Amino acid sequence: MNHIGVISDTHGLLREEVMAELQGCDAILHGGDVDRGTVLEKLRQIAPLYVVRGNADREWAKELPTLLDVELFGIHVKLVHNRRDLPKELNNTDLVVFGHSHQYLDETKGDVRFLNPGSCGPKRFRLPITMAVVEVDEKGVHDIRRIDFVQEQAKTVVKMPEAEQDRRKLVQAVIRDVDKGRSVEKIAGNHHIDRKLAEQICRMYLTHPGVDVDGILNRIS
Repeated sequence: MNHIGVISDTHGLLREEVMAELQGCDAILHGGDVDRGTVLEKLRQIAPLYVVRGNADREWAKELPTLLDVELFGIHVKLVHNRRDLPKELNNTDLVVFGHSHQYLDETKGDVRFLNPGSCGPKRFRLPITMAVVEVDEKGVHDIRRIDFVQEQAKTVVKMPEAEQDRRKLVQAVIRDVDKGRSVEKIAGNHHIDRKLAEQICRMYLTHPGVDVDGILNRIS
């Protein structure tokens, strides 16, 4: 039995718990919106990686394909970020993997199985944090296992500090946690801040490449 880890829409955040689930996989598929090259570097240390470019992947990702056809352990896979960009003909395709919507989907149409692993990056609205593992045997796709990550709750809720020095220290600490792949909920709990504030800082850092502490403070003030 071979195992294929399937993730998408990391948006610069590679969670420790996601890395743990991918350990032992024989290959990894990433459905795009990677947002940071360091994410790919870490994934390649675990297993052979197949990845496509998403709409949020800019200049650094220009060499990534938008559509990828690959044969893995006897099954034919098409990998694309947005399902709308699939070719009309899916001949000789067993599994289609895509992302973009951040919503988990596993359905079969005709002879083709369609899988969106959801997003395992930053928390978005009330959507769950998910990924999938595809099990492949000698007959083809044996099973697809959905993995949900339970979100931790912050123990204490406080607002952004009033003192400028404390504000800067907080943002710097949050950025360090983001780079370590920690979840928004874990960051909020670590620094005893409101989850919405933690999410706002993380989002500013992840969606504005090159932004510094001052830039983040100016946007959330």
